[in-house]
Amino acid sequence: MNNRCDIWAVIPAAGSGTRMQSVIPKQYLTLIDRPVIEHTINRLLSVDRIHGVIVALQRDDPYWPQIRLDSTKPVIVAVGGEQRCHSVMNALDLLSKQAQYQQETTWALVHDAVRPCVSSDDICNLIERAEGTESGGLLAVPVRDTMKRQDDEQCVERTIDRTGLWHALTPQLFSASKLYRALESALVANVPVTDESSAMEHAGYKPMLVAGSESNIKITRPADLLLAQLYVKAMSSNGDRA
Repeated sequence: MNNRCDIWAVIPAAGSGTRMQSVIPKQYLTLIDRPVIEHTINRLLSVDRIHGVIVALQRDDPYWPQIRLDSTKPVIVAVGGEQRCHSVMNALDLLSKQAQYQQETTWALVHDAVRPCVSSDDICNLIERAEGTESGGLLAVPVRDTMKRQDDEQCVERTIDRTGLWHALTPQLFSASKLYRALESALVANVPVTDESSAMEHAGYKPMLVAGSESNIKITRPADLLLAQLYVKAMSSNGDRA
């Protein structure tokens, strides 16, 4: 049985999202009745095991004061960094200063601000599977489509065997202290950090892949917002409300 840990959600939300073709950062675009990030944070706060949320925002973010949350759990704002990894590190540094912080038992559940369709069941399953383990874990879905590698002229160079390939999702759950050190080490080594798991992998850990739902989409383009509306409505009708 895994050790029971004190889990905080960490949300890097300092990006602008230029691919959305919007003057408003994508995390603040309206999804049905409220901003995307409001759906996301309320979803995380609804999970019993999550103690609170630390969200990393741009300094003097003008949109954040309008956010309304449905929980009395603590929500703490950190200053975002130049890149995602810097935002996560700033949030983890702030987390380490909280009275409840314990180096051995405080864990960080890092989640994209623009993934409002994650289900409570998937979050709980990730916590149940990965909490207290040596390497932590992340939600992911197996690759189903045929994968092609291109050459320099954007023609097919070869077909990639998809056996054992997964699409990484969030949330990703790790010991907060281990994750901070892993991110710090990756930055020093100039290793690309595309998600938190990649930093942990560079540090020698082997995070667990926990099967998630394909509905847990990341809103990066206008069409994604329309699809997210369908998923959020379906989740609400099934009782999984943010």
